[in-house]
Amino acid sequence: MRIAEISSPEVRQTQPPDTITDLLSKLETLTAETERHSPESPLPDSITTNLRHVLSQLTPLSPFQNSIKLQIWKLSYRLWNACIDLSNFVRTSSCKVPEEHAKLRQVAADILFIAVDVTGVPSPYFKCASFFYKTGTIWHELCMYDFASNCFEKATDLTSKVDIMNVSDREERRLLLDLHIARSKTAWEVSDRNLAINLLNRSKRVLFGVADSYMALANQYMCFGKLVLSKSEACSANDAVKLMNEALELCEKGLRSVKKVDETLGLKELRLKTLRFMAASHLQRDEFDSVLKCVRVLRDGEKGEDHPSSSVLAMKAWLGLGRHGEAEKELKSMVGNKGIPEGVWVSAMESYLQAVGCSGVETAMGVFLGLLGRCHISAAAAFRVVQRVVADCLNGEGPRARAKVVAEFVSNDKVVALFSGEVAAKERSGMHALLWNCAADHFRSKDYEVSAELFEKSLLYVPHDIENRSLRAKGFRVLCLCHLALSHLDRAQEYIDEAAKLEPNIACVFLKFKICLQNNDHNGAITQVQAMPACIDFTPDFLSLSAHEAIACRALSVAVDSLSRLLTFFSMGKPMPTTEVIVFRTLITILIQQPQNEKEVLKYMKQAHSRFSDLGPERFFGSGEVGRRERKWFALNLWNIGLKSGQENNYDLCGELFRTCAEYYGVSIDGQMEGNNPMVCKSLILAVSAMLAGEKLSTNPLSDNEVKQAIDLLERAEKILMSGSMKTSIDDDQTTTIEPHFYFIYTLSAYDLYTRTNDTESKQLLLIKNYANSKHCNTNHLFQIGRNASEGPRPNTEVATFCFNTCISLLLSSASPDYQTVALILRKLITITGAHKCNAAADDDGNGNGNDDDGVYGMYKKAYRIMVGLKAGEYPVEEGKWLAITAWNRAALPVRLGQTVEAKKWMDMGLELAGRVPGMDTYKSCMEDFVSGVEKKVQSQGHLIVGS
Repeated sequence: MRIAEISSPEVRQTQPPDTITDLLSKLETLTAETERHSPESPLPDSITTNLRHVLSQLTPLSPFQNSIKLQIWKLSYRLWNACIDLSNFVRTSSCKVPEEHAKLRQVAADILFIAVDVTGVPSPYFKCASFFYKTGTIWHELCMYDFASNCFEKATDLTSKVDIMNVSDREERRLLLDLHIARSKTAWEVSDRNLAINLLNRSKRVLFGVADSYMALANQYMCFGKLVLSKSEACSANDAVKLMNEALELCEKGLRSVKKVDETLGLKELRLKTLRFMAASHLQRDEFDSVLKCVRVLRDGEKGEDHPSSSVLAMKAWLGLGRHGEAEKELKSMVGNKGIPEGVWVSAMESYLQAVGCSGVETAMGVFLGLLGRCHISAAAAFRVVQRVVADCLNGEGPRARAKVVAEFVSNDKVVALFSGEVAAKERSGMHALLWNCAADHFRSKDYEVSAELFEKSLLYVPHDIENRSLRAKGFRVLCLCHLALSHLDRAQEYIDEAAKLEPNIACVFLKFKICLQNNDHNGAITQVQAMPACIDFTPDFLSLSAHEAIACRALSVAVDSLSRLLTFFSMGKPMPTTEVIVFRTLITILIQQPQNEKEVLKYMKQAHSRFSDLGPERFFGSGEVGRRERKWFALNLWNIGLKSGQENNYDLCGELFRTCAEYYGVSIDGQMEGNNPMVCKSLILAVSAMLAGEKLSTNPLSDNEVKQAIDLLERAEKILMSGSMKTSIDDDQTTTIEPHFYFIYTLSAYDLYTRTNDTESKQLLLIKNYANSKHCNTNHLFQIGRNASEGPRPNTEVATFCFNTCISLLLSSASPDYQTVALILRKLITITGAHKCNAAADDDGNGNGNDDDGVYGMYKKAYRIMVGLKAGEYPVEEGKWLAITAWNRAALPVRLGQTVEAKKWMDMGLELAGRVPGMDTYKSCMEDFVSGVEKKVQSQGHLIVGS
């Protein structure tokens, strides 16, 4: 490059004007565009960007000629005023100043800054500094603290170029103070607390003895103190006191420096305010004496300040010192102060209640009522006070006493009036909920008296309109419950009647049901149970609940009615509160407890049988062990009731019970009978036995259909009997067999029934032979069968003879025969054989005169042989006499007929038998004399003559 081309300073100053002119022209164009922009539409980003671009080009060209600087100043002020217009529109529309406006102000301040040293403009540095201060304030409002701090620092640099002592203008002096305070506030926001306090301390140099300056700086100290105080920390409270002290000292200095009365008023007000906050700081640090000192200073001032907070601070300090009497005085003094805001005295009462406890409730309520007569109190305030009392009611001591006070308070006409109207609808609803919940807590703790009182008072806060009918009805229902618990049945009835008028539903019916139970009105209770299903909100749960209530009151007839109605809903597919089997079991249990209910038990047993037949055993009883247990319960109860009915000779019912019992025992759960076959068999046998016993008792013969049913039952039993023993369970080797007497009952019953069918003799004989050949055969039972066969309405000689012969054989073969039974059997056999002989003789010649029956004689002969060798009296004497006498008497007819041989045979038998029976010596002697006489007559006359 050539030397000539290097521009000298003079040349540089001659070249830029054209460039500067172009840039200023662009700047003016952009400014004009900004001025024309409608404030209603958002500011476009392009304006700020273009301005910033022109500024970046213009800045390197400084310093400028003074004329250019003046032109820049004018453009900057035009741009600033445009910003003000835009901001004013935004602020009037209650919107926050947008960030673009702040950027535009920042550009305006930066443009002014490049021409700050202009000549001809008074205080140019302060004017430029005010631009940066105001821009920084907007950045602070936008919470962009870095930008704000930047602006404040530039403004501080600009003002530092001027000697403070030479600043006389009031606005410039205030700018210096505002800059320090603004920087301090920004430092505080970025948590640089030390810098913030330092900047406030620096501000003391620019107060210039002006009252407003003292107030501004003191107010900022106090603001910082309040922020520290709000953190509720012990260390923060110390810092807060320091800051409040600074504010207080500034107020004191200001009052000493400023002489005009109108200027001191603000400082005095600020001083009092600072004292109040100092008292609050001391209260937070539990320095109660210091609080009282602050309050004393406040009250001992020129006007004797009676600020609302003074009483509150004093009261809390007295409470902290434990001097509740002084605190109570402070609280009561608040009643006369109409200027106390609502929130202040509500807070005071809350603090008082929290500290004093139960003993302070009455005082607080009295204060509240006193305030009602002197100043306007909102429903929200009343609600807060009651809420505090109720909260302490639930946690503190004496909850019952507090609840009583609350009930009195909320029922006061003035308090109730506070909550009237639509304005207090929210508070009224809250008060109702508060009282309701408190009453519910007392109800749960079984304090029904207090609970009823609070529930009743809660109804005062429910409007009498259609929308709240349901809520009022709910209140009446719960009051009914409370009085039911207190056994106030008349009042309970009144409340439930009112509830039913407002909202008739299932709950009303159920509560009426409970009242009837309490009054022992079982018919009325049943009527209410009958009304339940008609309610629109009915569910089967209410029938289950009614049954439980009735059982608890021992109203068993009501419980039965409830459960029987509950059973009807199981087939409807509705959700049920319990299983069907449990309802049946409960119902039957109740019926069993009452006498003469066997028929009802049978009815529901059959109903249950029908249900599990439809549903399947597993669905009805349950599966596995549970199902088997349920089935066993039903079957066992049927068995026991059946036995009881049989013992009471109620044989018709007994037969039905055992027949149903067999059906239950025969149910298979999960494919297992669990050894119940023997019980099925026993039940069937006893059912038929009861049918036959009932026939005998009533003398009404069984119908053919009944006989057929009985035979069918016995055939089922026979299959089980013939199957042998059954195991009780899969894992148990022990077997359960049917007791021998059941085989006997089966045989006896089957024999009886077979007499009524065709081919009876062969069936009967086969039946008896099977029994006699079984291991269960018993001589007594066999003897009983023989007697029935010989003496019944339809005798069977063959069966009787077989039974007796078998029986006597078994007896004689035993180690110690029962000769009493042997004798009876022999008599029966002789009787049967004699009767059979007469019938046979009649069939032979029609005259009854047949040959001697060797069968009868054989029986006597058998008896004689049995008696031979027995000790005296071992064979029954009476039976022996009967044998001897009847054998002797059998000779009478042959004697008359002249049948000497036959007569001699029977007389000899009689003599032989008489010789074996003790006490028949006289008889035997007479018999022998008679035989001798007969023999002599035969010899003399050649034939036998009939004798007596």
